[in-house]
Amino acid sequence: MATLLSFATMASGLGAAQASNSCICASFAQSAISYSTASSFIATPCVKTSFISDFSVRELTGGHLSRGMRKRKTRLESDPRRRDLSKGIARASSPSTNGHATGEPPLIICFGEMLIDFVPTVGGLSLAEAPAFKKAPGGAPANVAVGISRLGGRSAFIGKVGDDEFGYMLANMLKENNVEAKGLRFDPGARTALAFVTLREDGEREFMFYRNPSADMLLQENELDINLIKNATIFHYGSISLITEPCKLAHLAAMKAAKEAGALLSYDPNLRLPLWSSAEAARTGIFDIWDQADLIKISEEEISFLTGGDPYSDEAARKLMHVGLKLLLVTEGQNGCRYYTKDFSGRVDGYKVNSIDTTGAGDAFVAGVLTHLVRDFSLMQVEKQLRETLLYANACGAIATTERGAIPALPLHEVVSRFISKVPS
Repeated sequence: MATLLSFATMASGLGAAQASNSCICASFAQSAISYSTASSFIATPCVKTSFISDFSVRELTGGHLSRGMRKRKTRLESDPRRRDLSKGIARASSPSTNGHATGEPPLIICFGEMLIDFVPTVGGLSLAEAPAFKKAPGGAPANVAVGISRLGGRSAFIGKVGDDEFGYMLANMLKENNVEAKGLRFDPGARTALAFVTLREDGEREFMFYRNPSADMLLQENELDINLIKNATIFHYGSISLITEPCKLAHLAAMKAAKEAGALLSYDPNLRLPLWSSAEAARTGIFDIWDQADLIKISEEEISFLTGGDPYSDEAARKLMHVGLKLLLVTEGQNGCRYYTKDFSGRVDGYKVNSIDTTGAGDAFVAGVLTHLVRDFSLMQVEKQLRETLLYANACGAIATTERGAIPALPLHEVVSRFISKVPS
């Protein structure tokens, strides 16, 4: 069943929309939504935070609850989704030692944003023309975490969502996909981020975000689970969490803790220009942490943006190498990817598929790379092994474009293996 949203209903907030609906049909008869409209979706920021391992509503001041807060507390604690989620998180929160003492696979932590994507049910139309949208969990770091788990790896997500219906939906999604969620926080003072996606006829997309601010922007350093971070073998992140405080400080602190604990740092800038105050701010913010990464994955468009050079030239790509960088990966969509190390470089062809939606394809590619890399860092020095890994990652990315939405399209390892055996690259 679809939930009809006129501009008036949208202005009153998406919080009332039922998370169980499969799509939202939106009337955009007047005009496309502007960024300024986003403020009508967002509650005033608040310092109160609900930790995922504690679903009680905590008092804002002095330990006292207003009548409205008491009613809300009773409603939330009686919500069966919360009870189910709490049980799942309790199981996931048992102490671990990054897999080495327990026999579990080594841990990959993904840090950053998790949100709801609204993807048009019909491609090739503007937001104003789209007849309906299918909602799907998204956010690049969350996509990677789920992708790793589906490929047989062990992953955890660290970030923040709103204390709202969409936040609960996303937390349950992590649980259902066996992603460790003890690092997830809830913020009742801000909504879970939303992104409306325009799909062009070629399957490429454009984004319109609703975060002013959204909960992911409000993660604070003192909310980090440092013990979890210290268990990471790989710590993966993007650049969106660097845009505003306090999340930027939390991001930098988490990176520092992971690096000091010996984790490999994996960076996918995932450029989203509309979220930055200017192109120059984006360029500066992305480069601020560039030389700390051990592995960087970028797209050809990001090479152009960051260097001003030809995105398909080795010269432009090599400008982005730094002294400590072990591996630079450049994705080129269905054409495959290029790789650069200090000792060798090359390209691996991609797979031709009937692409429906490219949202999350790069994240599926990253998940494929990290799932292999976490087991053996030496593959970054052995070209044959690296090429095999990238062939697998290209297959992950290709499969992810054959369904709408990022997380719904992320493949299982068995699916990737069958695909590689049947489809020529």
